[in-house]
Amino acid sequence: MGSPLEVRIATPDDRVQVLELCRSTLGWTDGAVDERFFVWKHEENPFGASPSWVAVADDRIVGVRVFMRWGFVDADGVRVTAVRAVDTATDPEWQGRGIFRRLTLGALPDLRDAGVGFVFNTPNDKSRPGYLKMGWSVVGRVPVSVRLSRPDAARRLLGARTAAERWSEVVDVGVSPEEAFADADAVANLLSGSPRSVLSTDLSVEYLRWRYRFEPLAYRVLPRGDRLDDGLVVLRVRRRGAAVEATICDVLGPEPSPSFWAHVAATTGADFALRTGRGPLGARFVPAPRLGPVLTWKPLAAPGVPALSGLDLSLGDVEMF
Repeated sequence: MGSPLEVRIATPDDRVQVLELCRSTLGWTDGAVDERFFVWKHEENPFGASPSWVAVADDRIVGVRVFMRWGFVDADGVRVTAVRAVDTATDPEWQGRGIFRRLTLGALPDLRDAGVGFVFNTPNDKSRPGYLKMGWSVVGRVPVSVRLSRPDAARRLLGARTAAERWSEVVDVGVSPEEAFADADAVANLLSGSPRSVLSTDLSVEYLRWRYRFEPLAYRVLPRGDRLDDGLVVLRVRRRGAAVEATICDVLGPEPSPSFWAHVAATTGADFALRTGRGPLGARFVPAPRLGPVLTWKPLAAPGVPALSGLDLSLGDVEMF
């Protein structure tokens, strides 16, 4: 424990030790879904491989901090590089010694020098105070709304004020993301007809294919018509406390009609649908302010903290990673 601690950016040669540390501290096993999840997030991301920092003592990695790359585009079409503060692990023998803080703060100058505009994340109530002490700011609670599938679902919703499960329930609705996004020209045409007026995720064919392909998350795509130009909804079904939730991750193309949302309720079997925004008039979505995640922000190369009204975020953008 008296060994000097070195904090540095991770290299490809550190990969084996980083995965070993995650297995031992986070309860992974060889080939487990968590490890595949890690690889999908940090090595296959079309925005780029995740920059990581490690703490090393006696040539052994005892801490790791990973930032997942993300891309945004503003109303003028200018692309902004960002990262999301996600995975971290510390060897039990080194916990309580400030390694998480040193890794996080040590990464910020390097990220700024690399042109990263900002760090964003949605920490839970337990970890948020630590980020605020390190200079993060609270943007606000992402506004969401719910649509109850049936009258008795209200009781289940009252028992759903907790974090949703990470892994999805498997449902046979719509089509797979692989099938939905197979025609690159059709997807590109759909995206070109969905302009954003404020800062939003930089959507592309490559992004959609990556974002929704991880099989254990069981994403499904519901087309709104015979052609992709008619629009689509990406969702997954998961448990939140005593309730079953249809998480509306992305709505691409024209806003679906009230009858479409009724179809979602009937086919998924969920107690309620959850989405950002309000939905069309008559679709029976009502605000659920306590269910939205709290968004935090750390400016780097791009100064300032935006207001929620200056962001266009879907649940696909802010799901817990």
